[in-house]
Amino acid sequence: MLLAGLTSCLALLLLCWPAPASAAELAVAEVTLEPCPAGDAGAQPELSRPTGASCYALRGVVTNPTKKIVADTDVFALILDSSGEPVLQNRTRVGSIGDVPPGKSSFALRLAVPSGTPGPITFRSVKARGFSAPVRTRAGADDELLPLEQELLG
Repeated sequence: MLLAGLTSCLALLLLCWPAPASAAELAVAEVTLEPCPAGDAGAQPELSRPTGASCYALRGVVTNPTKKIVADTDVFALILDSSGEPVLQNRTRVGSIGDVPPGKSSFALRLAVPSGTPGPITFRSVKARGFSAPVRTRAGADDELLPLEQELLG
């Protein structure tokens, strides 16, 4: 009797358990990398010093070929200095672009490149990967948008 009760509780628990979110690869195109606009908060011209960082904006278009929103999408890229060496050591995830609706969407990410990195700064192997369901805590409706996010919204 006890075993039957435990079995039915376990079966109910498994039925109510959320399905794991599956990963989705998204196509990325029209990628550019340029210094942040002078008015961008990340540019911080008053903080330019040898131990600081330079602000760059990685922009592009991501395509979601599915009919559903891809949630919590991350962008991955190799950011390289003039000699082809990685600028962001041991890191290819350059940021998150949140949820991507079906179709094409523009994105922009701010990157902090160590000051003194020999330029020009380039990139390669840009990819985007998201999930079929949210995997992170969601931002609130009253949360402030960063300047790059505001620019994308028009």
